[in-house]
Amino acid sequence: MAPADYKPDKIFTVEEANARLPLVRAIVADIMKLSSDLFDRRERLNQLQSRRPEGTVNVYQEELAQIEEELERDVERLNAYVEELLELGVEPKGVRDGLVDFPAILDDKLVYLCWKFDEPEVLHWHDLDAGFEGRQSLTAGSVAEGADSEDAFDV
Repeated sequence: MAPADYKPDKIFTVEEANARLPLVRAIVADIMKLSSDLFDRRERLNQLQSRRPEGTVNVYQEELAQIEEELERDVERLNAYVEELLELGVEPKGVRDGLVDFPAILDDKLVYLCWKFDEPEVLHWHDLDAGFEGRQSLTAGSVAEGADSEDAFDV
């Protein structure tokens, strides 16, 4: 979707984003831990499966199938955590890095307030298409306050 077509469900002020951080931080911590665990387990499973010579019967096939089922359940849990963020109006951008964006209005323009898990509060913003590399520091009063920001996009 082109940035011009993007209409977020929620527009945040810096204060609103920071007020949501305790919950967002807890969800993001769960996402980071689970995604790292899933990556490691998937990697080990792939290594085990690749070491088996072709055409041989694997005596551990039942155990490997159980591991696959556990991985699928954990992927579903991960997706549920991501959905929780989306329901809050927060957009996950980097599950392993704990990076999320909050849609906001800055100087009458739709942007993202950008937060990373190791940061104490929301301190940066970037244009919709700039990504993490385009982050800039927030300055006091630079993000539109309250209902005026929501009226700008009739959300």
